[in-house]
Amino acid sequence: MARRYAKDKEKEKEIAKEHIDELFSEAEKVFSQAPGLSDSYVKKARDIQMKFKLKMPGEHKRKFCKHCYAYIVPSVNCRVRISGGKVVYYCLACRKFMRFPLKNR
Repeated sequence: MARRYAKDKEKEKEIAKEHIDELFSEAEKVFSQAPGLSDSYVKKARDIQMKFKLKMPGEHKRKFCKHCYAYIVPSVNCRVRISGGKVVYYCLACRKFMRFPLKNR
């Protein structure tokens, strides 16, 4: 019985990953018309990610603010700077910073 449960959990996680990808693609499409709707898509994706204990896919990590969960488009609703070997995102919605390390080439 436990093995069957584990397979169902794996299937649920795969479905959740697909759903997160769909939500981020919808947020990208809708951003120009309704930024608030794209923010709600990101919040929903984050809730799904936490519910199923998934890691946020790498391509989505920098697309939302870690503090207010707003969908981020560089130079539209966030400032991007390079400082001290780090990329610094400044969210214009909540006015907080996010720092990401620069990769050495």
